[in-house]
Amino acid sequence: MSVDAALVPDPTLIDRARAWLADDIDPDTRTALDRLLDAAGSGDEGAATELLDAFDGRLEFGTAGLRGALGPGPNRMNRAVVTRAAAGLAAYLHAATPGGETRPVVIGYDARHKSDAFARDTAEVLEGAGIHALVLPHALPTPVLAYAIRHLGAAAGVMVTASHNPPQDNGYKVYLGDGTQIVPPSDSDISRHIDAVGAVRDVSRGDGWTTLGGDVLAAYLDAVVSLVATDSPRAVTIAYTPMHGVGGDVMVQALLRAGFPAPRVVAAQFAPDPDFPTVSFPNPEEPGAMDLALEEGVEVDADVVIANDPDADRCAAAVPTSDRGAHGGPAYRMLRGDELGWLLGWWLHERGATGVFANSIVSSSLLSKMAASYGVEHRETLTGFKWIGRIPGLAFGYEEALGYCVDSADVADKDGVSAALRVVEMVAWLKAQGRTVHDVLDDLAVEYGVHATDQLSVRVDDLSLISAAMSRLRATPPTEVAGLEVEAFEDLEDGLDGLPPTDGVRLRLAQHTRVIVRPSGTEPKLKCYLEVVVPVTSDVEASRLIAAHRLQELKSGMAATLGLR
Repeated sequence: MSVDAALVPDPTLIDRARAWLADDIDPDTRTALDRLLDAAGSGDEGAATELLDAFDGRLEFGTAGLRGALGPGPNRMNRAVVTRAAAGLAAYLHAATPGGETRPVVIGYDARHKSDAFARDTAEVLEGAGIHALVLPHALPTPVLAYAIRHLGAAAGVMVTASHNPPQDNGYKVYLGDGTQIVPPSDSDISRHIDAVGAVRDVSRGDGWTTLGGDVLAAYLDAVVSLVATDSPRAVTIAYTPMHGVGGDVMVQALLRAGFPAPRVVAAQFAPDPDFPTVSFPNPEEPGAMDLALEEGVEVDADVVIANDPDADRCAAAVPTSDRGAHGGPAYRMLRGDELGWLLGWWLHERGATGVFANSIVSSSLLSKMAASYGVEHRETLTGFKWIGRIPGLAFGYEEALGYCVDSADVADKDGVSAALRVVEMVAWLKAQGRTVHDVLDDLAVEYGVHATDQLSVRVDDLSLISAAMSRLRATPPTEVAGLEVEAFEDLEDGLDGLPPTDGVRLRLAQHTRVIVRPSGTEPKLKCYLEVVVPVTSDVEASRLIAAHRLQELKSGMAATLGLR
């Protein structure tokens, strides 16, 4: 059946789609592509648009690996794309060890649609390339995979996950043998090897991989549980949700093995479910995502409410306020990612942590001031734990998007399980002292000033809109935003402060105000990271109100500057 040229203007697209169909190894995506071609041939504009997008280029393999919507075609996540990625990774590892034996590769996966199939394809392709594959025994958190790489002395690791993306997405994250995520030039090297892969059906496969037992998970749990001091109080009430992800059983085991009481779990969100039926977006940062967990906290009068994202590499927390909720129980406030970063930095210092404190460039500047007062080194990195996790001597690292590393010796990546244990330990200790996290936040504000942070984020369907906005910003830098003079306009593509070049700009404004604008590395979003600092002269709450007002004005001002309102 021919397709209307007005609907599909690219005359080669149908031929490319049919060539893909002939080479596809997955009956599910072959059927989906067949139907898409038939629908487009029948004049269905939606099908034609979908077909165009599915074959408009390919998913790029970068420092986030691969991530995208499931479906047929090179611009989607599917078994053919994963087979090529695995073959490219195998070729890269062989090239990195010429004439030598390549160590095994560990493979983990979450509970999203097709994750187990993508993990199996990766194992088969690696075995076919002469590299032994070690597959985790079942769907497990990303930090377990990151731990397993070092623990087993592997050459690399692959985690099949799309983290907190929508249900229709999946992804493919690659770690090297030191347990850190790939950074340039490894990403482009692997990408070149992927480009050199021929027909998918010609890729060699083997079946000799090893499915690991429970020993790796047990060793990981031993490592994270050992972080909690034996003399720490254990009297604490916890509400918890894994948000339909794979963190539930692991988190509960970790809490129990550390001697804490069993948490009250959100039953409707505890079992892994790739459709995430109770949340519109499976990210604890999103409005409404924590509602069921907060209700559970009210039910049990919890001292802290903890959430992991679906692959459990992020940790969110909410704590009671002094107000009473609608049911007479406590009202809860979500801690911002920066606030939890400050609290964990303070707590680790209190527990005697030594080494480097670090945070991403888009996170608050407060941790650097804390580190200076503690007499420890502070480092600022580009966004992402691919940079934070590789800092030598890292004692604590965080990024404002709820990512925390509290044990770089075992997991050189963000880890929502070990971070949650440290949060619970801190809350229990403060409770025993008759104090709360609000008291600590007040102390930090008095000492370092109120640091108010927020984010302006715009999701787009057309990525060219993001490029256009960044180009406009560079071509005509603002001289003021929200009535504040722009004292410095810094292009991060120039590699400022010894950082690698990246797509983003930083504005330093009057009154200790800072804005960073950058495209998201994992989602079709343009993000602005805002920070306002207000010294505390007498009253903390009065200073917070001033900071909140300035932050709101700054947010509106940046929206206007970027043409987003």
